[in-house]
Amino acid sequence: MGILTGKTALITGAARGIGKAIAMRFAQEGANIAFTDLVIDEEHGGKETERELAALGVQVKGYAGNAADFENTAALVSQIKEDFGSIDILVNNAGITKDGLMLRMTEAQWDAVINVNLKSAFNFIHACVPVMMRQRQGSIINMASVVGVHGNAGQANYAASKAGMIALAKSVGQEMGPKGIRANAIAPGFIDTAMTQTLPEKIRKEWIDKIPLRRGGTVEDIASCALFLASDLSSYISGQVIQVDGGMNM
Repeated sequence: MGILTGKTALITGAARGIGKAIAMRFAQEGANIAFTDLVIDEEHGGKETERELAALGVQVKGYAGNAADFENTAALVSQIKEDFGSIDILVNNAGITKDGLMLRMTEAQWDAVINVNLKSAFNFIHACVPVMMRQRQGSIINMASVVGVHGNAGQANYAASKAGMIALAKSVGQEMGPKGIRANAIAPGFIDTAMTQTLPEKIRKEWIDKIPLRRGGTVEDIASCALFLASDLSSYISGQVIQVDGGMNM
């Protein structure tokens, strides 16, 4: 038996990348997994993720949906509750980047990032909290970023959305604590993903030289932190931001 046996986790944007790593780690610890992405098919990895999770012997289903759409999210969460019976853990991981310097950033770039990264978290929390309240327990994890703590030139929209994720977690933690619901945020630093692996080697080296542990993080590093926050090991922790960045921002 794993430390999440008997629990159901809902993870957004989990067909691949960090979201998939979290889903796999949770499933290894016995959690049933409902995950979402814009598209669930072979081309975008959703079906393969379903198969890999199912091979771990847990109940799993991928759901296609637009996380930034309030009504769509409400209907999706209702279906997940019907399919799984409970929602014990919510990981708001869905996110995109549309970088650009402030004076060149378009309204469309700003709106798209805020909607997918921040509004989606509001949508899912709004839909899941009533379920968790009836259960008198739940753990909400918002995927933020170190740039949401410290800012970053050329990423005003992304940084603002991630700072919002932090404030959202703290506010929900204060509101929902009396109902037995915890809310925390994870702020990853430089993580080796498909996106960062396309950066020029010079840029990657500059980043890594700033990290005391002298390496980029892995998706498994983030998944391990998420597992801690999802489990009863962190039962007295709420409203916190854990920077998983190798010491880059001490």
